[in-house]
Amino acid sequence: MLTIAIGKGRIQDASLALLARAGIALSKEALTSRRLAVEDSRRRYRFIFVKPADVPVYVEHGIADCGIVGRDVLLEANADLLVPLDLKLARCRLVVAARNGDALGSRGMLRVATKYPRIAASHFGERGIPVEIIQLSGSVELAPVLGLSDCIVDLVQSGRTLKENGLQIVEEIVESTARLVVNRASYQLKSEAVTELIESLSDAMNKQ
Repeated sequence: MLTIAIGKGRIQDASLALLARAGIALSKEALTSRRLAVEDSRRRYRFIFVKPADVPVYVEHGIADCGIVGRDVLLEANADLLVPLDLKLARCRLVVAARNGDALGSRGMLRVATKYPRIAASHFGERGIPVEIIQLSGSVELAPVLGLSDCIVDLVQSGRTLKENGLQIVEEIVESTARLVVNRASYQLKSEAVTELIESLSDAMNKQ
């Protein structure tokens, strides 16, 4: 049995739908229960549902053999994992955004509010721009509005929340989609099961 960690939230429903198309179905009881670990109907897979940021941790440490998580989370975690498949789900963009009309290039030290401190520091560091990273866990869009930061680095889908808070995208850092990740030891020790999962998901994607 393979253990698969799935990030709760925006990726979860799309991931479960793809798994169902791949013939990996969870019962209605399992889907509606509050249990954080459930098995598929054929008892080939066990699923654990965790915070997205915890998926790379569970997989890297071998608690889960595989995981489904956004590329943004993987870049921030910088975990030692195999990434054999782009599932092309939950497509978003990681961007720099600021209040309308603000010219970031004319400032000295930038104050950057974000849930992605590693990515933000790397992005501005590569451009030689000094920054003070202000790490937040939510409502990042409020930071420039209330004067806590000059700009934000955050994940956007439609951009509506940014617009409603008077922010506009200054720069796109990277596009993010859901990825299948695999523990390195599991890839060797459970190669047949992992390969079967990868092929099943690939076939399901092609049927869309």
